[in-house]
Amino acid sequence: MGTSPERRPRREPDTGTPPPADEPGRQRAASRPHRLSARGDGDQAVPREPGRGHRRGRTSTPTRPATVAGRRRRADPLAGRRPTLTTRPGGDPELDGADDPPDGPDRRRIALTALVAAAAISAATLVAGLLTWVPDPADENGTARPLTAAEADRVAALRVTNLRDLRAGVRVTVGAHAARTELVGWVDWARPLVYLDVGGPGAGADRGLVQATASALLVRPDPGALPTPARPPLVPPADRWRMREPAGGHGLGAVRDLLIGLGADRVDRPATDGRRLRDDRVGGIPVDVFQAPLAPTGGPPPTLWVDADARLHRLTGRLADGTPVTVDLTRADRPTLHPVDALGGRPGQPRALTDDEAARLAALPARLRALGGAAVTVAAPLAPSANLRATGTADWTSPSAYLAVIEEGSGRRTLRWARPGRVAQVPRSPDGPATPPAPVPAALLAAPAHPPGDDLDRLLDAALRAAQRPPAGDAVRVREDRLDDRTVDVFGLPGGRRLWLDHGGVPRRMELRTGSGVWIRLDLTPGRPSGSGGSPAPASR
Repeated sequence: MGTSPERRPRREPDTGTPPPADEPGRQRAASRPHRLSARGDGDQAVPREPGRGHRRGRTSTPTRPATVAGRRRRADPLAGRRPTLTTRPGGDPELDGADDPPDGPDRRRIALTALVAAAAISAATLVAGLLTWVPDPADENGTARPLTAAEADRVAALRVTNLRDLRAGVRVTVGAHAARTELVGWVDWARPLVYLDVGGPGAGADRGLVQATASALLVRPDPGALPTPARPPLVPPADRWRMREPAGGHGLGAVRDLLIGLGADRVDRPATDGRRLRDDRVGGIPVDVFQAPLAPTGGPPPTLWVDADARLHRLTGRLADGTPVTVDLTRADRPTLHPVDALGGRPGQPRALTDDEAARLAALPARLRALGGAAVTVAAPLAPSANLRATGTADWTSPSAYLAVIEEGSGRRTLRWARPGRVAQVPRSPDGPATPPAPVPAALLAAPAHPPGDDLDRLLDAALRAAQRPPAGDAVRVREDRLDDRTVDVFGLPGGRRLWLDHGGVPRRMELRTGSGVWIRLDLTPGRPSGSGGSPAPASR
């Protein structure tokens, strides 16, 4: 219809935008992608043939150049042959090949049939996928995807980042509703140490304070504490701490393991099966929410709120027994923590001895023999059932020690007599006095002796041998401290022992680290106490 194609002048397609200044009449290649035309003028993109430029199908309104006398105008007037068909520099790929001869009807029909078949196959595949797709429960908003390599590295570095930051404030919720237990306090990954106030409707007998290391868990029960926990006192109370046997997989022991396990000294292996769930903010800080395996949690992968610097801000998951747990970390709340004496006391900065400190330790045996003896008291949470208390005397001239020992809780009481390398003991009435009787009972003198057995025996043996020779091996000064209004230096000795020595060289406390990770202490008041009955005479063996 209308003017014959041979007589119509060539025109460029109307794109609705002015052509670029550097090449009038032609659009840039990037401005028009290959597509099926939405216009009703019959334009259709045709697949490119190998070695040929991209061509338009013939239309009722062609854009081909005009011809004269039924012959096509040559594109290259300088040659007697048709030029090589290549994409022109800066040309429009949709217009490339406009100088090609028109396609035949068979070729055009085949191309259109291929396009229709490909579209039908794609549509069938999409419908089948939609019918079989089941949404991931963790993908509530449809944005979950596998972790990128950078995100997997961030999760792998999470525990090392915690150790580098040393400490953080924590709020832990275990369980839900009426069985919910809430814990507030701090975790120190460098020591490591956990210090928490326990409350909530499900706290039960655990209500009160908790301090725990990787190997020991101490509780200070307080049934009258407020139901809602608060930050515990920064300097913990000194009394009523008891050892708790951590139950595997649940309770305080599981919380302790989870919190301490969030710190590590090496990067974890990047997770290959983790997922990024969404963006979020915690305390105004932008974070990524990941679901990925984490070493201390075990079981199903927890959900982690991690910022761009690989710092963890929140964790939700389940303990080993399946109880739900949520941990919120306050990265800016990181005071220096003070462990109770049974966990080693406040931290120090161990260093090598000065000449004066080394001389005081070397003179210790002579100093003890010159003192003669001391009143002694012992305190330690040595068993989950009860604390251990003991009072008595030590005599460095014999040398020997004589004590009355009480195991709180069980009510068991014994009298104990120790000499270097051997210990004898006899039971005592549960309602007997807390101090050893004088004179020494004959039954104790006649009791068979045995090598040091428990931690108290080992501590007494170390205290008596200190009067025979100086400490062997390398010693360090742990810190300066105060004891009974005296300034003392705390020295670390080989074998898990510590000695509190005043500036005059007089020992004020001896300590021994037990196999359960707590410190048992022997406090000394130098000088033979009156009415002690003295040291028992050695019995023939």
